[in-house]
Amino acid sequence: MTYMKRLLVVSALVAGVSTALSAQGFFRGGPEAEMQVVDRFDADKNGRLDTAERGAARKWLGGGNAFSRRRPGLSGGGGTAQQLTPEQVPSFGQAGLYDTATLRTIFLTFDNPDWAAELAAFYNTDVDVPATVTVDGQAYKEVGVHFRGASSYRMVGDEAKKSLNLAFNHAIGTQRLHGYRTLNLLNGNGDPSFVRTRLYSEIARQYIPTPKTNYVRVVVNGENWGVYINSQQFNADFTREFYGSTRGARWKVPGTPRGRGGMEYLGTDVTAYKRLYEIKTADNQKSWDALISMFRVLNETPLDKLEAALAPVLDIDGVLKFLALEVVLVNSDGYWTRASDYNIYLDERGKFHVIPHDVNESMSEGGGGFGFYGGGGVTLDPLVAIDDPGKPLRSRLLQVPALRTRYLGYVRDIATNWLDWNKLEPMVRQYRQLIAEDMKRDTHKLYSTTAFESGPASVKSFVDGRRAFLLKP
Repeated sequence: MTYMKRLLVVSALVAGVSTALSAQGFFRGGPEAEMQVVDRFDADKNGRLDTAERGAARKWLGGGNAFSRRRPGLSGGGGTAQQLTPEQVPSFGQAGLYDTATLRTIFLTFDNPDWAAELAAFYNTDVDVPATVTVDGQAYKEVGVHFRGASSYRMVGDEAKKSLNLAFNHAIGTQRLHGYRTLNLLNGNGDPSFVRTRLYSEIARQYIPTPKTNYVRVVVNGENWGVYINSQQFNADFTREFYGSTRGARWKVPGTPRGRGGMEYLGTDVTAYKRLYEIKTADNQKSWDALISMFRVLNETPLDKLEAALAPVLDIDGVLKFLALEVVLVNSDGYWTRASDYNIYLDERGKFHVIPHDVNESMSEGGGGFGFYGGGGVTLDPLVAIDDPGKPLRSRLLQVPALRTRYLGYVRDIATNWLDWNKLEPMVRQYRQLIAEDMKRDTHKLYSTTAFESGPASVKSFVDGRRAFLLKP
């Protein structure tokens, strides 16, 4: 099939999927349309909403009873939830927040017993609901909490766990947990084994700056909500740790099947880019001008001059490693398939870097991406999307012979050194031993205990099959 014919098929698929999902409300209030509520109801102008202000905002939003109106979704739990207090769990003192040998317990205490409905009411808005968070016996006041995620939120049943974001500096600007201001607590949607995100993070960090991950236990108003994946936030703490600076500009490219966040050049009007790229630092013209300029160089420079033109403004080697990791580990929710769900960082020296985001939909035999490129999975072509102008990091960089050779070298290196079950199996065993008992008694988990226990077989099958395909003579 020619590229143009394939593009027409893809467009039809996207249109059909988008129409169906939109009818179910899947795209309603997507990432690019986060509702700004705080300014409207912040009567005391302190930048956040107190109890009365949130009450008025919920009424304006329509009552905020969405959580109590049951929706179909994933849930492998059931039974009576365990009750826990801080005195009943171990304290890990000065162990790092992302220490992989610990299973910390994070206690959230909301004043409102209707906390889940309130978080649901403010989903995809700029409103955080405050809670007291207790970790290792220490209480942190006025921590901002909201539900996060797209499919990991909408595809999950009401009684199952939702992914959470915790902002320790929500009301107290200097407040940190072990040096970090924000936590991302992921529910493991799409991964019954509960190890894929952990493995991806560990492998990727051998090549490029990648969010750290480990496991934590979450207790809300005394009720054990089970194990979450604690994934490092892409913020100033991250850039300080990996790039030695909190300066520069950061963008998130929100995950959505509609994509278009692949770094295409769309002209000089910043409005076109603001619909696709969510700036997380100061929204100033200088940052946008730098981004647009880099996109123009990437898309319009002749191929024989592209590497030299991009080298001063783009970490090309880091990008090639990013692309290789995505394809080797088949991140079906990332750049190669949807041109979205990744991060961009402009450092203070004027060079851009590309950084992974959520990677829970990776390392799967069946792959994903709505089958746009042959279904993905273990037989995904390393040169996938090389002729897709909507993904110029692939279609432009990998058309340069020297860059394509370097990229394929990274593909082979990752496959050789990391798609090795003898190397990964001890890691998987260690991860699961830490959380196995908690997974059994988790009444809010997304998948059954049986699915969790059989999960490693699927991961092994992917690792073995992908290695054989990529390293075949």
